[in-house]
Amino acid sequence: MSERDDEFRVAIFNVEHNGVDRDGTDHRWHLAMDIMASIQPHLLLRQELTRAHMHGARAMWEEAARLGGHRPFLAGATPESANPTGVYADRMCQPTEYFEHATAMWHPVCNPVFRINNARKKLSVASIHLCSFDPARRASEAKRLTTLAKPGMAAIIGGDTNSYPHTADETTPLPDWSAVTDRSHFEHRTIERDGARVSDTVPDEILAGEHHGQPPLLVDLAHHAATALGQPEALAPTASLWRKDQGGPQRIDRIYATPQIANTLTKVEVIVNDDVIEASDHPPVVATFSLTRLCQVLSVDVPDAA
Repeated sequence: MSERDDEFRVAIFNVEHNGVDRDGTDHRWHLAMDIMASIQPHLLLRQELTRAHMHGARAMWEEAARLGGHRPFLAGATPESANPTGVYADRMCQPTEYFEHATAMWHPVCNPVFRINNARKKLSVASIHLCSFDPARRASEAKRLTTLAKPGMAAIIGGDTNSYPHTADETTPLPDWSAVTDRSHFEHRTIERDGARVSDTVPDEILAGEHHGQPPLLVDLAHHAATALGQPEALAPTASLWRKDQGGPQRIDRIYATPQIANTLTKVEVIVNDDVIEASDHPPVVATFSLTRLCQVLSVDVPDAA
């Protein structure tokens, strides 16, 4: 088996308004599709599938075809936001169930469950897009996601968290809020802590923080790649490639996994090039796992993911 044959690739990509501009021009969508197809992900977790549910979900099916015939899953849009989340899975991933978490979520979570390469146990996969404007709601949404990481469950959760990592060894500094001129963004992305307004890291603390000597529920894969696998470039920024008034590029798009799945990780890449910058203000993030080790983990006698 070649090294490429032993790879299992999971990508996340938030394409601004699904690559369609206000005047209806879809050049960015075609560019983004070329980028995603070149990655050849086994699982692609998408955010901002703007209006993809319309016209019989035509855009979703077009995207699945451009990826090479992946199976598509699309969460429902809401009256407040026409930007649903979605998951695309290749034929290595056999779906067994599909869940949609919508109650109290600004963007419903798209949560299919798969058997990977006929492994005996199931893998729960969730594409997420946390609330953009309310830190308290983001914290509640993160608490909801912890239900996918109960003891023994196997899960990969990825997407746009609209908040910041809590760890001290990040390579990108948090925003200098005294220099941020977008006043609404300040309200959207800060919380009060010890009498001061600071960057909101609460969702990451909930999902990947250690508490009272207990290990985290989930592992931030980019942080794991940087600290355990010697890949500091995995901590590159993932958002604000276009905006200059919101504190500079930040690592708000993250992929998490339950610890046993994280232990099969081999690398994390943030893909930034001229095409990516033209297509979206968020670059894709790709987590690569050893397929052999992943299937071994998913053969351990633990409760199913669903």
